Amino acid sequence: MAWGWAGPVRRRLGWFTVLVLVVDSSTPAVTAALVDVSADGVALRASRCTVDARAHGELLAPQVDAVLADVGARPADLAAIVTGLGPGPFTGLRVGLVTAATMGQVLGIPTYGVCSLDGLAQPPAAGQPPAAGQPPAAGQPSVAGQPSVAGRLSAPGGPSGEDGTVLVASDARRREVYWAVYDGAGRRVAGPDVTAPAVAAERARDLAVTVAVGDGAHRYADVLGLPVRDEPRYPDPLALAGLAAARIRAGEPGEPLTPLYLRRPDAVAATGHKPVLR
Repeated sequence: MAWGWAGPVRRRLGWFTVLVLVVDSSTPAVTAALVDVSADGVALRASRCTVDARAHGELLAPQVDAVLADVGARPADLAAIVTGLGPGPFTGLRVGLVTAATMGQVLGIPTYGVCSLDGLAQPPAAGQPPAAGQPPAAGQPSVAGQPSVAGRLSAPGGPSGEDGTVLVASDARRREVYWAVYDGAGRRVAGPDVTAPAVAAERARDLAVTVAVGDGAHRYADVLGLPVRDEPRYPDPLALAGLAAARIRAGEPGEPLTPLYLRRPDAVAATGHKPVLR
């Protein structure tokens, strides 16, 4: 299989296949994956995911090295980088964004951002079942190359979806959730936002949501009052790549990676000086 990102390939892929790195650190799941993007679809090549909310900085770079080694590729073989923009807590989220931005600048390749919640909302590809089983336990990596939702997404267009409106929720700490609402085709119709689970539940009722998904939905299932899908609990790298695939195929220029923090940081700069002498 040929990889490349030179000359006319930037503007028109045709039969060409390019190798793309996907990273996400918006949740406790630290994820790195490699996908092939072609005119026919997006296929997962290798993936690493470790659930550890306190080790984003320590885990992501080694996982990038690991997925490259899994397929015998080098950073120079990459055509583009896709990263989840959040929403997510500041400390973890910035690890993925800085990694993507730095690699993109050093390698001279475009970077594309995707709302991480969108990567939880995408239905399985046509003819492919959802992944079975639970996510890896805290501190444990996933099996190399194992897809999270399905091994391939077809193009053009998004994956075929299920009927019904979906609430996607991830844990925002402080007894809050990051959330958004999607239609059955995976299109966002509300959010993203960060609120108490009860507020998200009220908004879900207003929008006739029928099911919830994501780690935040599992944590606050009793408050949300909705059926909760077992999977996915965290953003799926294949889905994130699929959402950026049209931009990759078109050879669009890279984008500034603007994080979706959705709330002010805990630490703020002082606005004045307190007198030390009275």
